[in-house]
Amino acid sequence: MPVSTKTALILLLPLLGTTLGAAMVFFLRREMSSKLQKALLGFAAGVMIAASVWSLLIPSIDMASEQGGAAWVPALVGFLLGIGFLLLLDTVVPHLHLDSNKPEGHNKGFGKSTMLVFAVALHNLPEGMAVGVVLSGMLSGSETITFAAALSLAAGIAIQNFPEGAVISMPLAGCGITKRRSFVYGFLSGVIEPLGALITVLLSSLISQALPYILAFAAGAMIYVVIEELIPESQAGEHTNVGTIGAALGFALMMVLDVALG
Repeated sequence: MPVSTKTALILLLPLLGTTLGAAMVFFLRREMSSKLQKALLGFAAGVMIAASVWSLLIPSIDMASEQGGAAWVPALVGFLLGIGFLLLLDTVVPHLHLDSNKPEGHNKGFGKSTMLVFAVALHNLPEGMAVGVVLSGMLSGSETITFAAALSLAAGIAIQNFPEGAVISMPLAGCGITKRRSFVYGFLSGVIEPLGALITVLLSSLISQALPYILAFAAGAMIYVVIEELIPESQAGEHTNVGTIGAALGFALMMVLDVALG
């Protein structure tokens, strides 16, 4: 498979998952049940935690070790910077979480549907960065990050993006928005991923020595989303064990994908 084809596959696979999930609004008549929503949110959390460890932090440490010096420094610094970056975005960008009527960030008068999309886009940004930095490592010829490793990360994110696409489009349709418009909102929430990936690839190519830091940065950003958004929403109200089971399954799946394919 040519490099350009491999690159396009890895870039677009997560968006495909979001798009297919958002399209469920045309096939499912009723709004998603609370149990299923919790399970899917937990599943997404599990995938992101496993991806942060196996696909980002461990390669960051291995790559830093190859470069010489203290292998843990880039992982620590990058991780904390990623947490801080998402904290800043979470404070500034207007967004609205599921099952909440209280906007976060600086509200500029956006409607509920727009802020829901912003919330998911904010969530998807670190996933796009993760795909981009792993893709950059693959393109640089690193022995630490192979095509199979990049593909396993993109596939894992695509799998968890499928339910996320449904989680954003179906509640919007339940609020009276047309199915077509709800699908478009779901699709747009996922566009941030290939855009974030492309920007990360460009930055990584300019400062290749910083790749271990950028890998850890993406991990920190993903972990922030998991702790700030996914886990609280999967554990709110009743049936919290459903979200926990979903997280365990998502973690196990991503771990197997990364170890088996990477």
